[in-house]
Amino acid sequence: MPKRCFIITGTSKGIGASLAGNLLAQGDMVVGISRSEAGSLERCPGYTHVVFDLMQTTGLERMLQSILARINPDELDMIGLVNNAAMLEPLKRMDAIRPEEMEANLRVGLVAPMVLTSVFVRETQAWDLRKKVIQVTSGSGSYANPGMSVYSTAKAGLNMFTMCAGTELAGSVEVIAVDPGMVDTSLQESARNKGGKEFGLAPYFEQAYREGQLLEPGDVAKRIADIIDDRSEPGTIEKI
Repeated sequence: MPKRCFIITGTSKGIGASLAGNLLAQGDMVVGISRSEAGSLERCPGYTHVVFDLMQTTGLERMLQSILARINPDELDMIGLVNNAAMLEPLKRMDAIRPEEMEANLRVGLVAPMVLTSVFVRETQAWDLRKKVIQVTSGSGSYANPGMSVYSTAKAGLNMFTMCAGTELAGSVEVIAVDPGMVDTSLQESARNKGGKEFGLAPYFEQAYREGQLLEPGDVAKRIADIIDDRSEPGTIEKI
């Protein structure tokens, strides 16, 4: 079986935790990054956890360089980066959003994936093995959703960055985005628990939850694992 290593952001819960567990079960090595502890993943053979707040964008380069410095490419057939972490808030009209709220969201949801992708590509340039970057995006990046202007803008930017990077790196690094659809995560819970006056789409999220329209993180993780195996067209945005 090929020896592979994946660096995944946002592994403390949701899709990130499920994907890490799925890949570990396949015998892959995983380095998880989140601002909180790893929980049960910490006990899994092959798992390494790095506590880091992605909002601290000036430290991203050094953090990822430190991770990659501990990896021996001669022992691997493939290395991957999965930019999964995201921030949903603020969920309110754009004229009610404070500048610091906008900046926090964009740092986590857009700037961090861009920086990590850039550093990953640069630092592994001389590594003779298969390389793949997956950005976890959202359908919100393609539609104008009232009350979700910052989150949607971050995902739209991530989609465009993916397409540009895919074009630039075709033949050397597979860079794609994956839209998992509506998944039963803490982000979804946060959206549906908002008051309708503050966030007009809250009833829509609540209805989707009540009608069983949400996918389970584990099912999404399995599909992303399959996409990792597949040879991907550079810069594509794949829907689950």
